[in-house]
Amino acid sequence: MMGAFIKRIVTSEYLAFVLRIYVGYFFIYASMSKIPYPAQFAEATANYRIIPYWLLNSGAVFLPWIEFVAGLFLIIGFMSRASVVLIGCMLVMFNVMVLINMYWGAPISCGCYDTVGEPIGWKKILENAVMLVFAVQIFFYDRLFIFRRGGFSRAARKRVPSPAGAR
Repeated sequence: MMGAFIKRIVTSEYLAFVLRIYVGYFFIYASMSKIPYPAQFAEATANYRIIPYWLLNSGAVFLPWIEFVAGLFLIIGFMSRASVVLIGCMLVMFNVMVLINMYWGAPISCGCYDTVGEPIGWKKILENAVMLVFAVQIFFYDRLFIFRRGGFSRAARKRVPSPAGAR
């Protein structure tokens, strides 16, 4: 009885909608301090000593915009599956970079939100892992597409015929 209730909540399209808003806002927030200061973000990224030097500047310019657009698309529900796959890949990449530097014992900040940032550690790994779980839930259970199906409620989506081949 309780297991079915928990399963219904975990697989809920409404939970996916809430998580879509949360993860989207999180990535937009993270991008807002990097977009106007790409040089500081490039320096924070260089501290990881993993990214090739020739890729640092272009990565520092484009990655925050990718975070911003993916977060925005998640919030508005436009191409949300593609956005959440992109965000999931970024989260895995971020965690791998943090884990490598934790292994090396590098005393660096994560460079996530501002030029100062918080130091890397297990808290950051856990935060990214939880976000990745949210991304997986969104990928599999998000069914609220306002652009494709005509609204947020099931009744509104039933009135509007879905395009051929859509789920």
